[in-house]
Amino acid sequence: MIRKRLIFFIAALSLVCFQGFTFQGTDFSSEEKSTAPAGSGVGDELVVVNPADLGIDALALESGIRSIILQALDSGAFPGCQILLAKGGKVFYEESFGYHTYDSLRPVKNTDIYDLASVTKTTAATLSLMKLYDDGLFDPDQTFGHYFPDIAKGKKKDLKMRDVLAHQAGLRAWIPYYSVSQKKNGKYKRNTVSSDSSARFPYRISDSGLFLHKDYRTRKIYKMIRKSKVSKDKSYLYSGLSFYLYPELVQRITGKSFDQYLADEFYTPLRAETVVFNAGEHFPLERIVPTEVDSFFRMQTLHGVVHDEGAAMMLGVSGNAGLFANAMDLAKVYQMLLNDGEYNGKRFLKASTIEEFTKCQFCESGNKRGMGFDKPLIEYDENRSSVAEGASAASFGHSGYTGTFVWADPENDLLFVFLSNRVHPTRDNRKIYTLSVRPRIHSLVYELLEREGGGISRSR
Repeated sequence: MIRKRLIFFIAALSLVCFQGFTFQGTDFSSEEKSTAPAGSGVGDELVVVNPADLGIDALALESGIRSIILQALDSGAFPGCQILLAKGGKVFYEESFGYHTYDSLRPVKNTDIYDLASVTKTTAATLSLMKLYDDGLFDPDQTFGHYFPDIAKGKKKDLKMRDVLAHQAGLRAWIPYYSVSQKKNGKYKRNTVSSDSSARFPYRISDSGLFLHKDYRTRKIYKMIRKSKVSKDKSYLYSGLSFYLYPELVQRITGKSFDQYLADEFYTPLRAETVVFNAGEHFPLERIVPTEVDSFFRMQTLHGVVHDEGAAMMLGVSGNAGLFANAMDLAKVYQMLLNDGEYNGKRFLKASTIEEFTKCQFCESGNKRGMGFDKPLIEYDENRSSVAEGASAASFGHSGYTGTFVWADPENDLLFVFLSNRVHPTRDNRKIYTLSVRPRIHSLVYELLEREGGGISRSR
């Protein structure tokens, strides 16, 4: 045991000395560390602790994660990242690595803000539907046509919302709204995008001078979804189409805009202040991590504005993408779900609602998904899994195209948040996947918990 700790110490020391390495995190070097609240309230909210308080070898945890991240940084998988780990509402690891961009000018801090991409689907769209379900205002066994009569025509009309949310309704995977709005010569079609601002084109969507038509959402996006074909094959196919529609549904039912409803019902009472749409309108750009250098649509470095083109054409507020957050604030949302719908003494959702949405909906037909939420593979495959083998069948979460990931495991009361900008400067960089960065970190944590007798459940 002494020899093993010595090896970990030497490894950690060598990693700290890695040239150009920067990180900001919690100092676990002291054996005595008082529990400090992550917020200002009391009760079942997140608190920061020493890994040793949970029986976790802090040195093995630190050196193991740093080894994985330094390999990723050295390989150019992403410029920097944030990582947060919590068990039982206790944050035992929170660190930031690297820089905002490859010029290495601005180190990533724990308070910095990332574009969550498709993590928006569960943190905004699905969350709002769960609240509506809680209040008796949404029924997943109703039809697509019932909720969207003007859009769900023909074969879409009778699709069940449960199937839609589990990505097995036969909807098209995605529509490249920006490119189908262009002519073959590259110019934009009538009533879509203009290079001049006017009463008809009031919305700036690019610093390079692109302005969106005032009715683009209803006359173009909704029309393209309405006209899209429905496949006869009802097997699993990940589709983002319906998530463009949920903001309008929420506003129609509640009388509040999508972003205001979410802020009022969740983000503000959770004190998750960085969980916002259009982060550049709320925070200085110095706190926001850039995503892609867009060379085909907006012709700019995307900084403080949503990376996803479809969400950009929804003016940054979409159920498909658009949310920004730092790791701690995002963790508050998912800790609330792990707490059966409660956080800091306030009930946000019923426990039964969380179970209904996060359970595997159609495992018997080979579809692993929950409603909105991703789930572990039904049969674990190291080459295909985005989570640790130790993650229980009850666990759930979502990934984001920009390099983001959140995973909650209620059976093991474990939460993992990983935020990065792997699309900087280009989305063609897939090293975060080829290096299995997130599954390796996730697996390391389960291994350490199991090693120390942490009571890991591996139910499938």
